Amino acid sequence: MLQNPRQIVAETPRVDHLLIAEMVRAGSRVLDVGCGDGALLHLLAERRQVDGRGIEVARDRVNACVAGGLSVIQGDADRDLSEYPDAAFDYAILSLTIQATRQPKAVLENLLRIARHAIVSFPNFGHWKVRQQLLLRGRMPVTPNLPDAWYESPNGHLCTIKDFVALCEVLDARIERKVAFNASGQQLGTWLPMTAHNFLGERAVFLLSPRRR
Repeated sequence: MLQNPRQIVAETPRVDHLLIAEMVRAGSRVLDVGCGDGALLHLLAERRQVDGRGIEVARDRVNACVAGGLSVIQGDADRDLSEYPDAAFDYAILSLTIQATRQPKAVLENLLRIARHAIVSFPNFGHWKVRQQLLLRGRMPVTPNLPDAWYESPNGHLCTIKDFVALCEVLDARIERKVAFNASGQQLGTWLPMTAHNFLGERAVFLLSPRRR
């Protein structure tokens, strides 16, 4: 039996998790790819009553999710998404994970294939603090948003908001909603141009859908 989500979800959920929850319709079928400790799945169960599934590469995290009542299996986004049938879910979610995949383009293609909507959140490498450290120090930046040194970071394919928009164009994905926000969770106005979002946003969340359906 699923434990009470209030007992498991952190007291203050991640900002991108809250934004993702706003984008998901109640009662939807959801796949959380790289679900980690299951915090997002619990949040979606609590607030959106979803039929949630997850895949996670780390066995200890899978075990913790299962112990908490979640339907999670061990799997790798780069290898295993191809095994899912077309349109198997309403939403496929990748939260702060796409930059750590080996083949982000192929992963996003699969998300758009197996679900009617894809939701992706990621750290924005175009943020002004990142640019400042590169300009002044000439070294890979270490910030609260990107806390690991380059030789310890799991991130292999960092991108900017503009880069991600360009990838969506390559894949002919429809951008239904995009949100850029700072460390405190303050969202940037939708009226601001893309350049401002790319410069001021520390993270971003995109709601996508494939144009072919």
